[in-house]
Amino acid sequence: MSTWLYRLGRSSARHPWRYLLGWLAITVAVVGLSAGFGKEFQDTFDVPGLDSSDAVQLLSEAESDTAGLTSVVVLTPIDGEATFLDSTQARTELAEAHDRLRALPHVIGATDPAALLAEGIENAVASGTVSADGRVALVRLQYPPLEELDPVDLSNLKAAVAELREGSSLQIEARGDLFFEFETPPTGTAELVGLGAAVVILLIAFGSAVAMGLPIIVALFGLAIGITSLSLVGHAFDVPSFAPVIASMVGLGAGIDYALFLVSRHRENLAAGLVTDESIARTVATAGQAVVFAGGTVVISILGMAVAGIPFITAAGFAISIVVLLMVAAAISLLPALLSLVGERVNRLHLPIGRRPDAASASGITVSGRWERWGRHVSGHAVVYTVGTTALLLTLTAPVLALDLGYFDEGVLPESRTERRAYDLASDGFGVGTNGPLVVAVDISDDPTVVEPLAEAVARDPGVLGATVVDVDPEAGVASVMAIPSTSPQDQATRLTVERLRTEVMPEVLADSPAKAHVGGQTASFADLAERVNDRLWPFITAVVGLSFLLLTLVFRSILVPLKAAILNLLSIGSAYGVLVMVFQWEWGASLIGVDGPVPIVSFIPLMMFAIVFGLSMDYEVFLLSRVREHYDQTGDNGRAVVAGLAGTARVITSAALIMVSVFTAFAMGQDPIIKMLGLGLATAIAVDATIVRMILVPATMSLLGDRNWWLPGWLDRILPTVTIDAPAHSTPVGTPPDDGLVPPGSADKERSDRIPVGAR
Repeated sequence: MSTWLYRLGRSSARHPWRYLLGWLAITVAVVGLSAGFGKEFQDTFDVPGLDSSDAVQLLSEAESDTAGLTSVVVLTPIDGEATFLDSTQARTELAEAHDRLRALPHVIGATDPAALLAEGIENAVASGTVSADGRVALVRLQYPPLEELDPVDLSNLKAAVAELREGSSLQIEARGDLFFEFETPPTGTAELVGLGAAVVILLIAFGSAVAMGLPIIVALFGLAIGITSLSLVGHAFDVPSFAPVIASMVGLGAGIDYALFLVSRHRENLAAGLVTDESIARTVATAGQAVVFAGGTVVISILGMAVAGIPFITAAGFAISIVVLLMVAAAISLLPALLSLVGERVNRLHLPIGRRPDAASASGITVSGRWERWGRHVSGHAVVYTVGTTALLLTLTAPVLALDLGYFDEGVLPESRTERRAYDLASDGFGVGTNGPLVVAVDISDDPTVVEPLAEAVARDPGVLGATVVDVDPEAGVASVMAIPSTSPQDQATRLTVERLRTEVMPEVLADSPAKAHVGGQTASFADLAERVNDRLWPFITAVVGLSFLLLTLVFRSILVPLKAAILNLLSIGSAYGVLVMVFQWEWGASLIGVDGPVPIVSFIPLMMFAIVFGLSMDYEVFLLSRVREHYDQTGDNGRAVVAGLAGTARVITSAALIMVSVFTAFAMGQDPIIKMLGLGLATAIAVDATIVRMILVPATMSLLGDRNWWLPGWLDRILPTVTIDAPAHSTPVGTPPDDGLVPPGSADKERSDRIPVGAR
């Protein structure tokens, strides 16, 4: 690979405009195709084999109305003293609201609280559409299945609600499935904040406005193509709406980091005396190979989420992987072209807030004196630092024992959102359970008599406020019962209620009947999803850790280095899990990121976090250990190699990590709870990994292990293939003959060749 990358870098350096125009053409084409033929993102959380999915399938096959989506419009008089029981104006406007909402396209049914009130207060209250105090009314809108709808339906609902609010004496809010399926998280602000932070960090790291701008340009190209291409990918499989936001988060951080590694190595090569074209070619052949390896590892680990058997998680993994691959491609082909265009001006426009590049050592590797002193200090107190930092990480990890996987409800959204206001109004009027009804789908094709007894048994359960038969279709052989839990959708007690209905209540009623029943609805679906993730999480973690061990064994030809890396990766990720529990479940500092009240950890967040963090942490692991191994091979002195490797990479690693943390933190400040959790979790994991782990634990433990770090059984050494990652800057790529154009012949080029240090030719 080194030879191929060398040639790619040299070609890009010699024909920069060809590569730059090629990337521009691809960007224009993808953006244009996406605008004309892109598909809207869809959130489909059905997972084959789960009881809630069986409920949906049963209702769908029977073409039952309850198989579709439901949205709820909540209405209450603005006058705190008025009710629908005593205000003629309120009832009139309620009837008008029903008629307007019922006329919306694709609405196939709507409850009519005004008509029920006209029949009698008892009927209205018993129907569950008017609260007992008469203050709150619900208009439940029934839509067909998701496949027959699109974001226009949500826009129509919002427009109708806005129209009804004008001059009305009622407060009117809306929530429900349409918002969940089609409300796209706001984008743009977090990306801009992350880019702004990256600009400042790169200026400090490089001390040059020119060098700073190159990683930003590369990341923007990769992001533009990657994110817009996802709507085209949607024709192959459903891309969940949160996937582009996560892909932006990961892609932006990774793209800037990869470009940072390459620009740093290029500046080292120039400082060592290499001419620009040769420096670029060797940068791509060495640091570029590390980027390919790191990016490939990220992609493999993220695609590994398919092991969970959850379709929307697999789709999100594909989407994120596409963006990461484009960032790698931009780093090894577009960035060299840009480096060629700026030439030796890469260090120009020096700013006082940054630092000029350090002088290279004899090996051609830039070494920071400050980090070298830190490395000696850690190595000299290795036992203290190992014990202390391990205790700290275990303390941060301890809250994982209280990890509560589930899903948030609309009660955690900001009060500025209509969904949150509708949730609060419905909770005040009917109880929190009305926001997460359970739908019991019953196959009555062989026994239609079980419906009423089943509804009565469900209603008697202590976790259910009431149950109503909402649909019976003898011809289709399907009936549905709606049950209102006494607890909120995200409450652990609601999940226990679902489990109790499945394992105790329904089996008792159906014991002597051929009929079958399944508990569905959004609340049940997320409970099932949490259970599936719990079942698959540890096998997934085991597979990822095993893969990391094999890859690092192959690269560094050691047993203890990969084993230590796997353990330290688990500690950094465990710490991030612990912080999520402290912030979202225990509410420690939750208000700082806009979280209102305790929130269960979204079931698929730990799975997704592990895949992403594993891949990203491998970047830093490879970058640091490749330098340590390089010095060890040169000197045979493990202590000196650890200090020199740390001194040669610490500034780049900490700068890259700080960019990642800034990007992820910006996303954590957004409104969407899923993005909040993932942003905070990734920011914590990367911060811990790049500071406590890479800058303290790794050098401390490697100093304690000494030469045992590099022990490898002879039999294993003989069968392992040789893989070189991020080779020394001055070495010739494997397979490149001496006359392969490293220094073109000619008198003018002879003068240039004299600048290349001995050992670089």
